[in-house]
Amino acid sequence: MHHGNRHGRSEEARQAVLEAADDLLVEKGFAGLTVEGIATRAGVAKQTIYRWWPSKTEILIEAFVDDAAQYLTPPDTGDLATDLRRHLARLADFLTKTDAGAVFRALAGQAQHDPTVADRLRADHLTHQRARDSQPLLNAIARGDLPGTTDVDSAVEQLVSPIYYRVLLTGEPVPRKYTNHLVTQYLSQT
Repeated sequence: MHHGNRHGRSEEARQAVLEAADDLLVEKGFAGLTVEGIATRAGVAKQTIYRWWPSKTEILIEAFVDDAAQYLTPPDTGDLATDLRRHLARLADFLTKTDAGAVFRALAGQAQHDPTVADRLRADHLTHQRARDSQPLLNAIARGDLPGTTDVDSAVEQLVSPIYYRVLLTGEPVPRKYTNHLVTQYLSQT
């Protein structure tokens, strides 16, 4: 009897591989992460991993995309300020305090000199994350709380870019006071 998903993977083994990759990246860094180490930690054969993923980078991208989709779906309380404050705080925490955030930082670094990783990050994560980041604004437009002419793409960039700037470039903390300020600043201009 087959218990795997439509791709022939056992979901339990898939999750074990993704979690092992997250954990080992945090412990050993990107350079120290190996498919052999992931296989050992996950309790699966190395050949199994290579049958499902062509590289450690592909494993990390899948792990990160799964984590982001689960963790970064914005709330819809019916109040734009509340929704944006909660969403930006979760985004900041996700990028700075979770294993998935460490995976993202490693992938962003790798993407700087590997166009394939850059393309996969854009296609598999950033497009979907931009849609998630836009949702509170789109909800507010639908409720009539923001004008239909609101430039959602520009608003998303204004709200989330400073968070990524701190996470990826300056290394400064991204406390709730900071993310709340971004929301206040945006709302004062609308």
